[in-house]
Amino acid sequence: MQHTIIFEPDGCRGTCEDRTDLIAAAQHLGVDIETPCGGNQVCGKCIVQLKPLTNHGEASSFALPEPNEKEEKLLSQELLNQGYRMACCTGVTCDLAVFVPEQSRRSAQVILEDGRKTERTLCPAVRLYQVEMTRATIDDNRDDQMRLLDALRQQGVGQPLSFDLTVLQRLPVVIRKQGWKVTVGIWNDAEIIFIAPGKVERLYGVAIDIGTTTIAGFLGDLSSGEIVAKNSLTNSQVQYGDDVLSRVSMCMMDDDGLAKLGDVVHADINTLIDRLSADSEIDRALIVDATVVFNTVMHHIFLGITPDYLGTSPFVSASRSPQNTKARELGIVISGGAYIHSLPIEAGFVGADNVGVLLAEKFCSRNKIQLLIDIGTNGEINVSDGHRVMSVSCATGPAFEGAQISHGMRAAEGAIERVWIDPVTKEATVQIITGGAEDREVKAKGICGSGIIDVAAELFKSGLLLADGRLDKKQQCDRLRLDEKGRCEYVLVRKSETSTGQDIVVTQKDIRAIQLAKSALYAGIKILMRRLDISHFDSVILAGAFGSYVNVESALVLGMFPDCAVESVEVVGNAAGEGAIRAMFDVNERVEAARIASFVEFVETAIEPDFTQHFTDAMFFPHRTDRFPHIQHLLDAIPVAEP
Repeated sequence: MQHTIIFEPDGCRGTCEDRTDLIAAAQHLGVDIETPCGGNQVCGKCIVQLKPLTNHGEASSFALPEPNEKEEKLLSQELLNQGYRMACCTGVTCDLAVFVPEQSRRSAQVILEDGRKTERTLCPAVRLYQVEMTRATIDDNRDDQMRLLDALRQQGVGQPLSFDLTVLQRLPVVIRKQGWKVTVGIWNDAEIIFIAPGKVERLYGVAIDIGTTTIAGFLGDLSSGEIVAKNSLTNSQVQYGDDVLSRVSMCMMDDDGLAKLGDVVHADINTLIDRLSADSEIDRALIVDATVVFNTVMHHIFLGITPDYLGTSPFVSASRSPQNTKARELGIVISGGAYIHSLPIEAGFVGADNVGVLLAEKFCSRNKIQLLIDIGTNGEINVSDGHRVMSVSCATGPAFEGAQISHGMRAAEGAIERVWIDPVTKEATVQIITGGAEDREVKAKGICGSGIIDVAAELFKSGLLLADGRLDKKQQCDRLRLDEKGRCEYVLVRKSETSTGQDIVVTQKDIRAIQLAKSALYAGIKILMRRLDISHFDSVILAGAFGSYVNVESALVLGMFPDCAVESVEVVGNAAGEGAIRAMFDVNERVEAARIASFVEFVETAIEPDFTQHFTDAMFFPHRTDRFPHIQHLLDAIPVAEP
């Protein structure tokens, strides 16, 4: 049996089979609904309102489904009474209209593309040669392949050289097209991967940073070392869940899960390359090389390797080595013979993206006691004592990027990115991402990662939040209230000032999610400090989208990392992408990346005997025992409620 369904306010209409779940129906009709947990019924972000479908004023037969236990736990009784349900919990059993409220619609995310610019060297994997061959005659009937190799040998090109099949297939026609004059691209001095008639002045490479939620791409001129275009998009795999574990789970539970996830990310990369080519007005057939960085799960999915065993102890990857793969084997449409170079993995969940960060920042060659944190959907921590470098991976991302937060969202239009709370009046002021909108007012829709850190720090500084993470009910503040279940929450933006028509609040559960995330981060850092016998940092480097937008002072107030001078914290942007760029332009950087991956010592925090103690101590703001002298003046100013 089929049912008619229409999604509002977009007006997308179609049919679906009986008991099709709403998430699948929405995906089929191209309706983007937020699903941070991948439809596992744990986040409550995919709420929709169910209504009878009307036709010329006449309503269809409609029965509102009873909420299940997950919906009763995550949604208020008021919303349930109004016909709101979670799309991941609801099957279509009749004709119906589905209203997708603004907070459940996936918005275009603000994606960080740039990293810190440092001096780059130029020694690309593909080198360009202009070749003029002698014509074939009755007296000189060498085959075309030998004729080209001889011409290259006369230019001092070393032998032997192999031929990519696409080059060999085009060879007879191409060399005769412009009087036996051709341009040849040779990869790693070993293989002819590109051939074109006449004179081609420039060839191009593309560097790609595949994140769990975002993908950034950079098109580079391999002759000049110039970035000629850059672009980015949201990783379409987010429809299956915002975190890597949800995607590992999909691969384990769905026989076609790996293929589905791989097809989605390959399609995204082709879309990104389309944009880069259009922006620079360059034929994508001239893109002859590519480099890619990603976390370990994205690495496996991209290459079509099952990530199942990353999800269980001892969390072993299929391969840590750098990989050179023909782009066409993955369905990536660039030059027919082009390779994609995947940077190496360090270990476990510390992937090639972390190697890219270390490569871009030359972290392993600095003679400093330093900390480097790349906070995205996953967090990678690197600590150096000036000689050795150790790294850990920790699960920090979901809370810091909006998931697990009642009104959390990605960094998109309408997201609150900065917060200030007056310590006397307890009133809040917010800064909202406008998405470049100048001709209309943008109202608050939710809170993104940097805003979440700000609001927690401001609640703490204003005395509304206690050191143990409890909202202080004793404080006199009309924004502090109890919800219908008697739990304390702070009204950040009143419903009259939001685009959703609902109050945007920070709940006790939200604070706990922040505590858990920052404690995992801090505990990982402390373990590495103990391993290297260090007590302070000369410098702290924050990389990645979250690290680039977070307020450093707020991060210190919450104790996201050990005390340091604010001015010693460096914000470096998309360092993983910069690492991919460096490897695109210089094969020596690929060698260095491999050295880094083997040099850095990986630590598995799960087996550290003192991890639980470090984690528990870090649950306090800023910490139970560690001192923070550089922000002590802020802590001393925190008002205390009257007993």
